[in-house]
Amino acid sequence: MTIDGPTVVSFSGGRTSAYMLRLLLDAHGGTLPPDCHVVFANTGKEDEKTLRFVEDCARYWRVPIAWVEYCDFGEGWRQVNFHTASRNGEPFEALIRKRNYLPNPVARFCTVELKILRIADYMRSLGHEEFEVLVGLRADEPKRIAKLRADPSGGTRGIERRAPLADLGVTRQEVGRYWQTAPFDLALPNVNGATMHGNCDLCFLKHSAIVMSLIAENPRRGVWWAKQESSITNANIQNGGTFRKDRPSYAQMLAFTEAQADAFGHAAAEAEDGIECIGCTD
Repeated sequence: MTIDGPTVVSFSGGRTSAYMLRLLLDAHGGTLPPDCHVVFANTGKEDEKTLRFVEDCARYWRVPIAWVEYCDFGEGWRQVNFHTASRNGEPFEALIRKRNYLPNPVARFCTVELKILRIADYMRSLGHEEFEVLVGLRADEPKRIAKLRADPSGGTRGIERRAPLADLGVTRQEVGRYWQTAPFDLALPNVNGATMHGNCDLCFLKHSAIVMSLIAENPRRGVWWAKQESSITNANIQNGGTFRKDRPSYAQMLAFTEAQADAFGHAAAEAEDGIECIGCTD
């Protein structure tokens, strides 16, 4: 798995993208080529353990990892680090405030604005107008791979996304085996190869049963999402002030959880499924 030309590793902070980085380092003798950069786009809604894992990867493997965030001032993005990174959803909230509109399954502008474009901004700040983006998708994610290959640029000029792990036939089992013997690991539960705590904590694309479980585990997680839904003031918006119209609002899910309404969680799990997004990887 070698690199030819300007390349950015889209590092999600999960086990799969970290494994991809490890293979790249091994393929290049432990040091990436000078025109290859590793970038973590922080939304402010990642679990603290995800942030520590990103820092651990940089420290244990001695590889620079750039941290970037969306902001609604200056050039629209800024570079941060483990200590200065947002932890209370500030980048995501700034984007919602600017648009006065919530992302939803049809308009997933959060991934584009908070991650894809900010990584592109970083690369262009280094003088790279055209470059490859390596995404941590595995061979056992065929739908996401098909979407990626059908639209390699993702609508962003100058970039071409590819999934080297899928090309190599890597599956979640192989990723899992690596982390069982690694000197460090992401300190989040691994459930059948999936990390439900990963990426934005209560992302609206996650299955409702997972969202309910995460709120029940820590009700404070639901407060930020409920606040964003209540902050929308434009009555004519398509999504009606909620991230999704096909299930209860975050405020309702929070209230149900606080009332220990287990029956709701089972009903929601039968009614709808989560939605895959190639912008957010494990």
